[in-house]
Amino acid sequence: MPTTAPKIIGYQQNRVDGPMKVTGGARYAAEFTPSDLHHGYVVCSPVARGTIRHIDATAAMAFPGVVEVFTHENRPDTAWMDRNYQDQVAPPGHPFRPLYDDRVLYSGQPIALVIADSFEAARDAAALVRIEIKVADHQTDIMAAQARAYVPPKGRFGISGPPSSRGDFGVAFAGAPVRIDADYRVAVEHHNPMEPHATTVEWMGDGAITVHDKIQGVMNSQKYVTGVFGMKAKDVHVVTPFVGGGFGSGLRPQYQLFLAVMAATALKRSVRVVLTRDQMWTHVHRPHTLQTVKLGATTDGRLTALSHEAIAGTSTFEDHQEVVVNWSGMLYHCPNAEFSYRLAQLDTYTPSDMRAPGAALGLFALESAMDELAQAVNIDPVELRLRNYSEKDENRNKRFSSKALRACYEQGGQAFEWSRRSPEPRSVRDGRELVGMGMATGVWEARTTILSARATLRSDGTLNVATASADIGTGTYTILAQIAAETMGLDIGQVSANLGDSDYPASPVEGGSWTAASAGNAVRMACEAVRSDLLSHARTLAGSPLNDASEEDVIFANGRIMLKTDHERSVTYADVLKGHGLDRLEAEKTNLPHFLAKLRYVGYTHSAVFAEVRVDEQLGQVRVTRLVIAAAAGRILNPQTARSQIMGAAVMAIGKTLEEETFTDHRFGRFMNHNLAEYHIPVNADVDRIDVIFVDEEDDALSSMDVKGLGELGIVGTGAAIANAIFNATGRRIRDLPITLDKLL
Repeated sequence: MPTTAPKIIGYQQNRVDGPMKVTGGARYAAEFTPSDLHHGYVVCSPVARGTIRHIDATAAMAFPGVVEVFTHENRPDTAWMDRNYQDQVAPPGHPFRPLYDDRVLYSGQPIALVIADSFEAARDAAALVRIEIKVADHQTDIMAAQARAYVPPKGRFGISGPPSSRGDFGVAFAGAPVRIDADYRVAVEHHNPMEPHATTVEWMGDGAITVHDKIQGVMNSQKYVTGVFGMKAKDVHVVTPFVGGGFGSGLRPQYQLFLAVMAATALKRSVRVVLTRDQMWTHVHRPHTLQTVKLGATTDGRLTALSHEAIAGTSTFEDHQEVVVNWSGMLYHCPNAEFSYRLAQLDTYTPSDMRAPGAALGLFALESAMDELAQAVNIDPVELRLRNYSEKDENRNKRFSSKALRACYEQGGQAFEWSRRSPEPRSVRDGRELVGMGMATGVWEARTTILSARATLRSDGTLNVATASADIGTGTYTILAQIAAETMGLDIGQVSANLGDSDYPASPVEGGSWTAASAGNAVRMACEAVRSDLLSHARTLAGSPLNDASEEDVIFANGRIMLKTDHERSVTYADVLKGHGLDRLEAEKTNLPHFLAKLRYVGYTHSAVFAEVRVDEQLGQVRVTRLVIAAAAGRILNPQTARSQIMGAAVMAIGKTLEEETFTDHRFGRFMNHNLAEYHIPVNADVDRIDVIFVDEEDDALSSMDVKGLGELGIVGTGAAIANAIFNATGRRIRDLPITLDKLL
């Protein structure tokens, strides 16, 4: 019998939820089907701004199977104060209220909801709703709106504003021997997860409901519903065990949640509302962003002046804010720097956080400008970054909790064979393809948050851990099972994890790459508490071989507690519980950020990204043939799921850099390519070799488990590395994402 605790953390482990997903056992928001289910179909505004004059639902109501058509004229009463509609991650402003009044705020706005006994009946009847709208002038073009850009009067909670200026940028830039002054643009992107936004509301009777919502945080949906509809938390049970991709689109409750709950509570029956793929373009997107980066440097490439300005689109009713320019102030040493971040109001829905919000935008501009500087001073791009390496966050004047970025440059460069790169643009050719190499730095915040978890050891020796946090496909089920199994000395097959239920211990939304560190530590602490309680009970068993043992004297391994000095003196977990007549031992613990450490340190993950591209000189087609991403992200809990996160984010970066763009017809203020046939995303043929290297890094200053998040790190820097490789291949500097064929021909 093995007498040591199994080592599970840090080793590859297949996803524990994998079998359910590949066999169809995992159910998503639109797959829960109560017996009395009715279906809702949303009618959207065809104009970007105006006033509804008249809605005629007569023909729709006469359609077979239709139960009701809800509009602003007959919707039930709901809360009227803004704070009731604000969710955990809401930006400042006035949250959108579906069917609230006769005002149209953006094209695609829901203005009616048809309820019928089948989806098909609701859909067909929706086509019969007649709406008359008085159209008003609108503005959806950020190029025209930027003249009225403003500094948001109120910051968004959890989002750092632009850093304070330091030194004298104007004087330093004017006197710099080498200057870069460039404008960069990133187009609107839409999230497009595989699972569309959907809500199924089960009417439980007596005013209670169970909500199955496409959300990255069940407690956010619960808070929203109770606030808007005046319900008690005990009557709103939100269950989302699986999320079919979120990328930030599921951080905030979306309008289908409001509509489904409204209809279910008004009609006292179960209702499902699923957005069509086209309707997925009627909410949440990465904001259209304009940036200007100015770099002043000496002839040997040392930065003396840095300026980063950004203007981002937002809605007319909320000030959506992201951290765009701050990265420039902390990634490289520079004594003179200034920053600006402004918003331009557009007649669109409020933008939303999208994987690495702000950083994926700001780092494209900064790392492209650094490549331009390297070209101007004729210095290798890696060497340029090393010459300007920052030993502290100069924005906050704080030390890094850890920073292994030098090792990322070294190990990533060796694996990529960066030394083979020809610095001269257009100097490497293979047939009619131009070959180029580029690199960039990636960085993202390493944060933890307040989050609770429960551990339950059962009398049969199995263990369950639970938290309300979500698994949006990143592998949270698996890493929590690994942490619990190793902490309790069990095989991972004896551990189950439960997530995504508002009845479980409290958790905020899953986002910002904080879940692994936060939920993981909460699970570890809960298991340690159960372990301590278990030993206390073991010591008081009649005839216990452990009656005088302390926790330092024993080993918890393979479902047994045994003395370190005599493994024969042991008891099983099951015998301890049965001996005391217990069916379980349970403990709940809460992860708290290291507030004192945060006064001294700042935490980030870092990466060095190397890209190789091939550009067809005649067609302008770009192929990313190789990516190497060297990542420093603290302790890696599961190399298999961690590598998947980095690779998935890198694929998103390929799409962002080369393909994804939502076009707007500004005459109508309407997104035009609102389907997956015309909105291009990467497919298998677009993705070649992606190598991921995890650089050793210890960091116990901010995380009790040395863990940093990984969800965003694979996308930051990758777009710039690809763009820089395209310049190396073609000699053409494209500062406007995505880099499509027309921009290269």
